[in-house]
Formats: sequence, C-alpha cells, structure tokens
Amino acid sequence: MTADYLTLNRTGDKMPIRGFGCWKIDTKDAEETIYQAIKTGYRLFDGACDYGNEVEVGRGIRKAIDEGLVKREDLFIVTKLWNTFHSKNHVRAAFDRQLKDSGLEYFDLYLIHFPVPLHYVSPADNYPPGWYVGDAKSIAFERSPIHECWAELEKLVDAKLTRNIGIANFNCQAILDLLTYARIKPAVLQIELHPYLPQERLVKWVREQDIHITAYSSFGPTSYVDLTDSGKSYTSLLEHADVKSVAEKHSVSAGQVLLRWALDREFAVIPKSVHSGRMESNLDIMNIKFDAEDNKTLDSLKTNQRFNDPMTYGFNLPLFD
Repeated sequence: MTADYLTLNRTGDKMPIRGFGCWKIDTKDAEETIYQAIKTGYRLFDGACDYGNEVEVGRGIRKAIDEGLVKREDLFIVTKLWNTFHSKNHVRAAFDRQLKDSGLEYFDLYLIHFPVPLHYVSPADNYPPGWYVGDAKSIAFERSPIHECWAELEKLVDAKLTRNIGIANFNCQAILDLLTYARIKPAVLQIELHPYLPQERLVKWVREQDIHITAYSSFGPTSYVDLTDSGKSYTSLLEHADVKSVAEKHSVSAGQVLLRWALDREFAVIPKSVHSGRMESNLDIMNIKFDAEDNKTLDSLKTNQRFNDPMTYGFNLPLFD
C-alpha cells in the first residue's frame, strides 16, 4: 500500500497508519516522549484510561501545539473507555475525566477497550481502576450491556466530543451483535496482530463490514515478558531468525520488517519507544517492499499464539475462546 492513512467510515477522517502507542510509558517520561514523537513525525497517538498516563501524554501534545510544531487538527488522538465505566450512568463522566486529563477539546477516536463490563469503581477510590475491585482476588462483572454502553458513545459523537468511535478486543460474535443495533457503526477495531497471530478470518470479515483495523503488539511477545509466562516462552519476533533474515536482506531492522508486514495488510500500527533512534526507524517503513519469498517466510511464523489474553493474567475470562 502507498497511502499513509485509512479513510474512516461515516466521517471520512484520514487516520494515519503509522501511530505511536502510549501503553507502558512511565508517567515521568510520558510528556517528553510524546513531545519528541511529534517532533519525529508521529501524528497518531493511541492512549487509554488504563495506561495511567493521560495527563502526561496530554501535556506532551499541548507542548507541541503551543510551540507551533503542529496544530490540533494535524493530530489524531485515540483513547479508550475502561471496563469499570461501561454503565450508561458512568460513560460520560469517565469520558469527561479523560478529556480533561488530556487537556483537549475532543478526541478523534474513542474505543471500548474490552467487551467486559466490570463492577464500577469510583475514580475517587482508585484511578485508573484496573481489573479488580479493592482487595478482591477475582474480577467482578456488572449488568451493563454493550448496547447501552454503545448508545452512550454515540451520544459523545452527537455532542462533537469525539469524531469517531470504535472497539478493541471484540471477537466476531460481539461485533455482529453490536452491528444489529448500532446507529453509528464502529470505525475501527483494535486487536492483537503479528506474524504469530495474523487472525486472517476475523480481519477479512471485519473489513467486509467497512471497519478498519489497528494492530497492537506488532512485535509479538516483547511487551508481555514481564507480565505472562507465554511472553517468556515464545521467541521474540524481534529476535526470530526468519524475521532477522528478511531484515538483513532489505538492510532494515527486525522491527521495521514487522511493522511493514502489518502495513502490507492495511493495518494501522501503534509501536512505542522512548528512544529517538527507534522512534525514527519505526516511522521509516513506507518504502520497504517485500517479495513473494519474504511473505512466505513471514507467513510461515503463524502459531495462533495470543499474548494479551485475560486467561494468561489469571483472570477466569476466556474472552477469545
């Protein structure tokens, strides 16, 4: 593909395909990291309530805008509704908190983070709330149906507080159910995608519904080594011999190969790095061209191994089964 953006349904907004993820950026580093990413050339930033750094990310964005590096309309800011705020009584308040924390007047895309309605936790008690209520050892669900939650997101669009809405970590059945009642169709589905887990059938079906795809965890287990045993037991795609052989062939890094693999499948990507050199290389992927042999090599890595699975964190929630 040659276009540097995806055109979203309904609004026609152009979402950059090369974005910057805000997960696991420490609050002490976030402001400067985002500011430097904007200077490097990133225009899409993917955040979430659950990442716990929206205030600092917002400061980095505001710094770049205030210094005239970019205008607000040059940026595409994504964030997500956390599981504990799915109730129709809590969506707007949660959103308003996120918008205030970010120091912005609107978001470009607002996603439901997981199709998982957890018991409400007041921000006054714990923010961001995480998966557990208080000292509980198991997750607690509440009766907050997605159709009510989605209707509240549609109201945010009507109020011009977010231009687009979408979903993350939804499977086909959850999406199909949503499409039976959605007044505003999701613009984007964000899911784990990499050569170990290409999810071809889901991707094909979602595209047929006119919903675009954002791929997260493009480097496979790398982000999960400190979180799950599966992250430790699988070879990092950045160190995989086959990925490195393709990288050497094209005189690029393994990370660039994995991001280009995603772009060739028309996914937006959201890698992150606090190092300026890797920021630049993760962005410099438009001119890499794979041949049939390269694609065969990368396609052969498929194992269907998923790393961001609630079951691997000890939650009794087989979300993707």
